[in-house]
Amino acid sequence: MKPKHRKIATRQRTRSAVAYRTRSTSMTLMSLSKKGMPSLQKQKRARPSQALTNIIGCRISHEWKEGNEPVTQWKGIVLDQLPTNSSLYLVKYDGIDCVYGLELQSDKRISKLKIMPKKVSFPQVTDINLENTIVGKAVEHKFEGKNGCKDEWKGMVLAQVPIMKTWYYITYKKDPVLYIYQLLDDYIDGNLHIITDSLTTEMKSEVGTDALTGNSVEYAQGDGTQRIGKIIYQVPDTPSIHFIKFDDDTHIYVYDLVKKIW
Repeated sequence: MKPKHRKIATRQRTRSAVAYRTRSTSMTLMSLSKKGMPSLQKQKRARPSQALTNIIGCRISHEWKEGNEPVTQWKGIVLDQLPTNSSLYLVKYDGIDCVYGLELQSDKRISKLKIMPKKVSFPQVTDINLENTIVGKAVEHKFEGKNGCKDEWKGMVLAQVPIMKTWYYITYKKDPVLYIYQLLDDYIDGNLHIITDSLTTEMKSEVGTDALTGNSVEYAQGDGTQRIGKIIYQVPDTPSIHFIKFDDDTHIYVYDLVKKIW
């Protein structure tokens, strides 16, 4: 796993070639791959694996060993469990801003997994006005860049994190993976600007029920190679946008499967 950090100067851009695409040009649904999985939007969770039942909100630690790379130590918190794959968890690691999708119990790269029995307590007081203002909106987010300069990144605020009411899921055009930030201070300080107010309504009118979650997909990259993955989540406030987990990657990618949003 390679961390992605908040400051633009330290962002890894190697994955930025994977951008928002329309399904007709680069994303292909694999036939007969829908297995009747419920969507997260319907709030019907599949039965979790017995060994890791009810760990959402728990802190974890483990070692990570990939190929010939040295063993690294990781600590974080489990954010959610995906109904399309009950063994797949969304995890935020300490000091890292992107969200990872991992099968904590079965991934052979993970060892010495420890789950803290006491769940972390987060403030549940939320700013409803902020949530209604920014969720589902395209934004410009200012980050500290080189030499103290601020760089603006276009992105979209996707949703409030269910167990962490002051945190939000967000993604960026230059780096379309899933990030998690506390956005209230950025919004108040003028470092988060809404750039459109019509996107959510437009998308909701075009997309109905969740018919794609659980499907496997093939993604054609610019170099001609293909990646295989699965659609794991539909964003309720912008239903054309889905999360995709590729088989060869631990990051969660964000795609508009109907149209480009920029």
